[in-house]
Amino acid sequence: MTRVILALYRVRGVLYYPAAAVLVLLALSAALFRDVEAPAVRAVVAALGVLALPAVVVAVLCVLLSVLAPRLLPERERMTLAPPVRGRWLAVNSPATKVPSHGVRAWGQAYAIDLVSEPTDGARPAFGEGPAMRPPEDYPAFGAPVFAMIDGTVVRRVDGMRDHRSRSSLLAFVYMMVEGMLRELGGARFILGNHVVIRGEGGVCAVVAHLQRGSVAVKVGDRVRAGDVIARCGNSGNTSEPHVHAQLMDRASAWTGQGVPMAFAVDGSAELPADGEHLVVAG
Repeated sequence: MTRVILALYRVRGVLYYPAAAVLVLLALSAALFRDVEAPAVRAVVAALGVLALPAVVVAVLCVLLSVLAPRLLPERERMTLAPPVRGRWLAVNSPATKVPSHGVRAWGQAYAIDLVSEPTDGARPAFGEGPAMRPPEDYPAFGAPVFAMIDGTVVRRVDGMRDHRSRSSLLAFVYMMVEGMLRELGGARFILGNHVVIRGEGGVCAVVAHLQRGSVAVKVGDRVRAGDVIARCGNSGNTSEPHVHAQLMDRASAWTGQGVPMAFAVDGSAELPADGEHLVVAG
């Protein structure tokens, strides 16, 4: 029974988002086409109505799986990786502070970490100061090199998502939260933005995300080594400002992958900064 539950838990996103889309379309069609008598429109609305009950059942099942199934997940040993950045970077949404680090386990993010460039000269703009939506070029992270975290083969690359402006005020942040709900319906590409997935030994997959459009320097099938430059930091996907999102998964697909604990190898030790702490990497 546990195996069945965990198998369903792994594909909960694949099940949930189509069900949610059906329910959203049903609500919109009921509001927009309530008085429309065209046969084709009425047929579409009727078809959605037939799907409503199964969609509700699937959505509720997926919510229950998301709440209950994590208790059944096996413990995973923490893996030590090469850091994806160089210089001084602030940790945000770190698994050293809480798990799941981003509030959800979806998209393989249970042990993900966000790294924001924060040089000692204070060049990073403060939240709430200046324009509500700054251009990404205002941030020191934008354009910084991003490095492979493991030896392995590139199994996925996305490089065409635009780098949007930051969400650098409270109102803009609220906008981002609403925007994020819509991005969820689009899948991993719209959440992670431009990203690279590298499969290493034993099938574990390292992901770096929110990369600058046009900066991905590797293609699917390339062999890379930890420490190779593979892209540059951008502001694509579901982000409030340019930063590097790093995570480790047990599958290449963020739809079905489960997060794997990780730490970074720095000066001969394994480090993972908590929220508000800095990762400092020479080079």
